[in-house]
Amino acid sequence: MNNLRFTGHPLIDIGVATVAAFGKHDTPEAVTPDDLKAIADYMTENYTRQPMQSFLTVVFMNSGFVQGSFTLEKRLEYANEVLRAYTKPPLDDSLACIFFPDQKSQFRAERKHMPLITGATPINFHPGGEPGLPVSGIAMLCIHAVPLGCAKIGGKLLAVHSDSPYIMIKFARKFLDKNLRQIQLAQQAGESKLPEYQASAKTALIATIVEIEEERQEQKEESQPYSVTAYHLSNSGQSNPLDARNPPLEIYQLPLDIVEFLGAVISVCYRLAWQAISKRGWLLPKAAKATAKTSNQITEDDRPKRNFIYEDLFRLPQDANQFVRRYFLRIPLRHTFAEDPRRAYSLKDEASLVSWQLTDLFLRTVIHMDKKRIEEIRNMGDRLAEYVNTENDQKFFATFYAESKSYAVVRNAIIRVSNALVKQGKPPLVSFDSYIEVFEMLDDRGRSDWRFARDLILIRLIERLYELKWIENNPDIVKAAENAAEEQESTPTNN
Repeated sequence: MNNLRFTGHPLIDIGVATVAAFGKHDTPEAVTPDDLKAIADYMTENYTRQPMQSFLTVVFMNSGFVQGSFTLEKRLEYANEVLRAYTKPPLDDSLACIFFPDQKSQFRAERKHMPLITGATPINFHPGGEPGLPVSGIAMLCIHAVPLGCAKIGGKLLAVHSDSPYIMIKFARKFLDKNLRQIQLAQQAGESKLPEYQASAKTALIATIVEIEEERQEQKEESQPYSVTAYHLSNSGQSNPLDARNPPLEIYQLPLDIVEFLGAVISVCYRLAWQAISKRGWLLPKAAKATAKTSNQITEDDRPKRNFIYEDLFRLPQDANQFVRRYFLRIPLRHTFAEDPRRAYSLKDEASLVSWQLTDLFLRTVIHMDKKRIEEIRNMGDRLAEYVNTENDQKFFATFYAESKSYAVVRNAIIRVSNALVKQGKPPLVSFDSYIEVFEMLDDRGRSDWRFARDLILIRLIERLYELKWIENNPDIVKAAENAAEEQESTPTNN
């Protein structure tokens, strides 16, 4: 009888998902004894030689797989001990596996068998003072399957866990398929190291979610909400827990709201707009400057390793204001290194990328802004765009775009225009109720954020002015406004 199932423990569950994916199953319950034997046979053959032998030092430090002094015969004996423990009798009929309580313990696991736990010597926190975790042979097999179901990035494992069993198996299958190909190619080439992913951990995580969601949408599978937690880990003794540059464990979380946003932006309604801005989020390769390559000429070897918009998704919703300002409004980040693409963001050159539709989706799914307020912001942007286009009020546009320090300046600009319109017998630019709804609405902390409201209005204002070709016909005004905004941001706040 198959006792394989998800437990809630990240490493065990990733191993369970990998075993299921290796057997080409969609659930762990479908795994058969033949599947267990097949993956144990594969690991026995490949964990005892390169390139996996060297890579396993990252996760199974000091194990029999990585001991340089061991002969092949001794490594095979060790493989049989840990990978086929599920065929052996229990250590003690009264001692249950800590991961699968309905199974008897068949092994005592320590750090060389399982990452990030204690070694064989310490006796603290173990039942009866006996070192090692009591685990079943099935658990040991799953633990050792983990590297196959992870991505190798930066000399560490990227292990992905989710509250969705379906997604865990999807991730495990993605990483497993690539690892199996890479292992085979490395062996054929006589290589001693397994190639790494050509992306940072965060970028690889987002890119894989995008792939999975695209496949789900193409196959018209029903979408279920889920969250993701990724563990970028090393079990190597050379890792320094106090080294902020390369700690042995980093945890990346993507809550349900952010994953929902990612699933939505690659749908038909938003895909083109999202692809346009995410494409401009890739780190610029250094080689491009020397060889004058264009973005269309970047080869596989030159492929960027970071996508800044992908990585900034992990700062949401806390940094939602900056995310909107940087990527949806295209405000540049000047004080950064040369290969950062955000240095070159520009309204003058990228007005076509400004999308209210994307912004609206972001406000609803990530920030959960009230629908009425979103509509008021859009309407205000439409009215301002109509006024600027009709009256060609370049001064108002420049002031509204550039001012980021003084709320009074923005408010007075709106009042000035409204008064001028009333004198002409026309309705004011903005009504009192609309203004209060947009600029003075309090958040959960009892504070209003006029700058964020102004940025949101600008997104709709710019989109409409681009459609009306006002942006195209006034490039000097747009550039001057950009320069003024940059100068504003470099001066102290004056509130």
